[in-house]
Amino acid sequence: MKVHLVDGTYELFRTFYGAPPAYDAAGRPVGALRALLSTLISLVSEPGVTHVACAFDHVIESFRNELYAGYKTGDGIEPDLLAQFHPAEDATEALGMVAWRMVEFEADDALATAACRFRDAPGVEQVVICTPDKDLSQCVIGSRAICRDRRRAIDRDEAGVVARFGVAPASIPDWLALVGDSSDGFPGIPGFGEKGAAAVLARYLHIEAIPDDPAAWKVDVRGKERLAASLRERRDEAALYKKLATLRSDVPLAEDLAALEWRGAPRARLEPLLARIGAPELLERVPRWS
Repeated sequence: MKVHLVDGTYELFRTFYGAPPAYDAAGRPVGALRALLSTLISLVSEPGVTHVACAFDHVIESFRNELYAGYKTGDGIEPDLLAQFHPAEDATEALGMVAWRMVEFEADDALATAACRFRDAPGVEQVVICTPDKDLSQCVIGSRAICRDRRRAIDRDEAGVVARFGVAPASIPDWLALVGDSSDGFPGIPGFGEKGAAAVLARYLHIEAIPDDPAAWKVDVRGKERLAASLRERRDEAALYKKLATLRSDVPLAEDLAALEWRGAPRARLEPLLARIGAPELLERVPRWS
């Protein structure tokens, strides 16, 4: 079997900005909900999709905001998008899927925990993490745990991670710490671009192993004296950014593998929801009812 883990927050953002706005009879925004349910129905309609769970940021803030004041928050999110966060979780469950609602942790942490928990479980052939988010690339292991960009129909196994970032999955948190991650709100270490960070980490794997003295660097990278000085002066910052970029694998998810099996949508719950959001046509696309 294959276990499909869906980045629900990413899907909600994508559908909000990719689908036309729509409102229910009470004036509540539902356009992203319609598109989210449509893409999830498409997923379970694919051959071989049997076990599915979706992770959501129930709130934007997490424990990382306590570590770094500049970490991402919910400030600036479109009100119509924010209004569909919690309904998206309810809609996912109405489709018969497991929805992980993250508060202390982030959706990415739930996905990382699930990938770690289920990739070696008996009967599991592959874990497919459905997201283009570069953070989740750290969870890739060979072709046993991969990332899938469903919109672009691109799978990224371990070789794909190396081809894209220049480093192995285990070095992704280090790479992000050096180059920064604007979506999460930390700037990285001045001077390090994607190529320079990849060249150094391809040799040393982790920030902690990079020598302070550029004369000791056994890697040919442009401006290594400047890069070494920048990192040497900001070791504490780099360690913090790496901690922010490192996904947790200890999220207390209650569900076991059996609970992730999609047995069909509960019609009594899904049908009135689709009627309320003005998408009754999706009923005809549901491949199975529970």
